Order: sequence, then structure tokens, then C-alpha cells
Amino acid sequence: MTLFLAICLGIGLALAVGLRPFLPALLVGALARADLGIDFDGTDLAFLEDPTFLLVLLLGVIGLVIAERRLGAGRVEHGPLGAAVAGISLGLGALLFAGALGDDGYAIWPGLIAGLACAALAQATGRAFFRRIRARLDPDAAAALPVYAEGAGLVIAGLSVLLPPLALLALAFIVWLAVGQRRREAAKYAGLRVLR
Repeated sequence: MTLFLAICLGIGLALAVGLRPFLPALLVGALARADLGIDFDGTDLAFLEDPTFLLVLLLGVIGLVIAERRLGAGRVEHGPLGAAVAGISLGLGALLFAGALGDDGYAIWPGLIAGLACAALAQATGRAFFRRIRARLDPDAAAALPVYAEGAGLVIAGLSVLLPPLALLALAFIVWLAVGQRRREAAKYAGLRVLR
């Protein structure tokens, strides 16, 4: 795999776990375990496909689903559990991007930095997007939003492994969403300044 494809793969994996950390990372770890499109064996990050690590990710999925069902996604997102999940998401983004580079023998440290940035972008954009959507929906419909976020993360991760350049489309879409959100916020605050 060329450096370009490894970077594309890393971008896609980091974006996926930036949206939702556990299930996309579990998918990537399972694919790596089966040597389907990615393989962390022989790298410093071989633990990413270790069965124990995959079990921890599975427990994370279950724990997050239970917490969101009991407390509601909004309360989980704004509480200490949400902060912990956000931190895990950033860490997994950095590790998976680095693992994508390490899979082909490239230095992993640039992947740690780039993965952190991609995961942070996806996380900030995804949270703002789903928060805005959640405010417009009734509670029953809003409860399904985490399923959509998981689905988006799985699709991005799976397509990135299957065809890495598709990750650039996901990156472009997330940047487009982020720019749109900034414009809306700027317009809202500009309107408030006019009212003064």
C-alpha cells in the first residue's frame, strides 16, 4: 500500500471513531485480526487486534448503550461519562491512524498527531450536529440518534478499509458540516449584536 492509501485509511479510521469510538474500532480490530484490508501484526500497535482489546471495546459498546438508554444520550454526552468517551475517542483515533501507517512500515508518530486531529474534528462536528438535531426531535426519535452515529462510524470505517480514498469524501463532508455550523453560529451571534 502506498503512503497516500495509508494516510487515507488513517483519516477514515480516525473520523469513524471520532463519531463513535467503540463499535468502529471493534470492526477495524476484527478486520485486522482476520487480515482483511488491514493488519496491525508486526507493528508496535499489534494490541489493536488482540482479543482482549477487542473484548474491552465490546464491553465499551455495551456500557455506552446501557448508559444512554438509562440516562439519555444528551445527559451522557454532557456528563463525566461523555468526557471519558470523548477522550477514548481521541485516543483511539490517534492509535488507529498510527496503526494504518505502521501496517505498511511507515513511522507511526505522524499518525498519532493526524489521528488526534481527525478524531477531534469528527467528534466536535458530530456532537454539534446531533445536538442540534436532538433539540428538534421528540424524545423517542432523539433516542435513536446514537444508532445513526454508530452506523455512520461503521460505514466510514468499513469503506475506508475496503477502499481507502473514500475516506477523503467523508473528510470533505465533515469539513462541510463544520463550516456550515460555524456560519450558522456566526449568523446567530451577528443577529444578537444587531438587537443590542
